[in-house]
Amino acid sequence: MTKRQSWERCERPAEPVSSDGDSQLDVYVIFTNMPGTRATLEAAGGLARDLGARVTILAAQVVPYPLPLGSPPVPIEFTERILSKLACQQEVETTVKVYLCRDQRQTIRQALKPDSVVVIGARKRWWPTAERSLAGALKRDGHHVILVEQ
Repeated sequence: MTKRQSWERCERPAEPVSSDGDSQLDVYVIFTNMPGTRATLEAAGGLARDLGARVTILAAQVVPYPLPLGSPPVPIEFTERILSKLACQQEVETTVKVYLCRDQRQTIRQALKPDSVVVIGARKRWWPTAERSLAGALKRDGHHVILVEQ
């Protein structure tokens, strides 16, 4: 698993921070797709604003086995740039963390802090989806998961 953290400089008011210099709570948004993540960010932004928290977008970009882990089929700079633009549109402090990996679910589970608040966007379907399956796994891991249906 390779991790990259990126952000663009955004003009927004300073966020309240705790005495140790770190926000008291992180709300994690799992990147699924662009329209879904945009809608999920709206819900997570409102939650973070009410809680005085910050938002972190987690994107686990899968690199197929024929390619070296450091050479994804979609350049990581492209992913970072698109997600950073989304982050800049938020009213609360929002950071982006992009991970290059082989197993998306395992990477997300390892990237989260214990007892994290996680927001995942999921399409309305009567059959099980990958997003709902991930939400179930994260709940079993002890995280607080909010599923935003689109």
